[in-house]
Amino acid sequence: MNAITKTDFTFAGQVSKYTGKVRDVYDIDGKYLVMVVTDRISAFDVVLPEGIPYKGQVLNQIAAKFLDAVSDILPTWKIAVPDPMVTVGHKCEPFKVEMVVRGYLSGHAWREYKAGKRTICGVPMPDGMVENQKFPHPIITPTSKASEGHDEDISREEIISSGLVGREDYEQLEKYTLAIFERGTEIAAKMGLILVDTKYEFGKKDGQIVLMDEIHTPDSSRYFYADGYEERLAKGEKQKQLSKEFVREWLMANGFQGQAGQKVPEMTPEIVNGITDRYIELYEHITVESFVKADAADASAILARIEKNVSECLANI
Repeated sequence: MNAITKTDFTFAGQVSKYTGKVRDVYDIDGKYLVMVVTDRISAFDVVLPEGIPYKGQVLNQIAAKFLDAVSDILPTWKIAVPDPMVTVGHKCEPFKVEMVVRGYLSGHAWREYKAGKRTICGVPMPDGMVENQKFPHPIITPTSKASEGHDEDISREEIISSGLVGREDYEQLEKYTLAIFERGTEIAAKMGLILVDTKYEFGKKDGQIVLMDEIHTPDSSRYFYADGYEERLAKGEKQKQLSKEFVREWLMANGFQGQAGQKVPEMTPEIVNGITDRYIELYEHITVESFVKADAADASAILARIEKNVSECLANI
């Protein structure tokens, strides 16, 4: 298998390495970050035991494209993409919240709604809605960023009153969130897709708010196919999705939702290859470009390629 599930580089000027669920992030001189998007895959806040070949390349290249597409709205952390699996960018001071924005009643919001709740993160949801129905206006349902385990729903008022984010900054984050979501929605519509919900992470650099991390990828976002959406909604049928939800659905169908005592079902080569194919399909629909697999003879060759490309990039920053 040529999936990259672990990296252990030592770059010039490196001061630390952070290992997230999917990304390995290297701090260079306290000024730059090297974000290696691995082929690890997580669901229900659990990293699954098998990597997915080319998944890291898919996510990194989609994120890079969309960061460029919103750079007129606000600054982004991105400096360069020296390798298909790597973005190099500015180190920022992150806000301790994730800005989740929802255009439709799906996923977590629908599960809360179905349980009888009519507010989420302090935001009211209208009565009489059905799963996957469009909200009258997009709603922002932030989460507090957990260093371990699950991120927690949190309201606007709780964020401000607790001092997680100051009022002025938070109001600006809301404006940026809705503007980026609107741009993503417009781009998706041109590709025959509906951007259902997504999340954004922001930080500050030199006193200025900056968009960080990835945006509008199938890991951070949910897409529906626009064609047939209304008919499926009217019939109460599942929507045809472009997102990581198919992985969650496979896990749930096999008795796993990340709860104590539950075991991840066996990820056979057929399952792994099928997930790779779905991620490539996602890439081609979202970008309207053919996916070109990066040179990947084996894992050691990929790691050598990454190290060479990143080292050359850092030498020229």
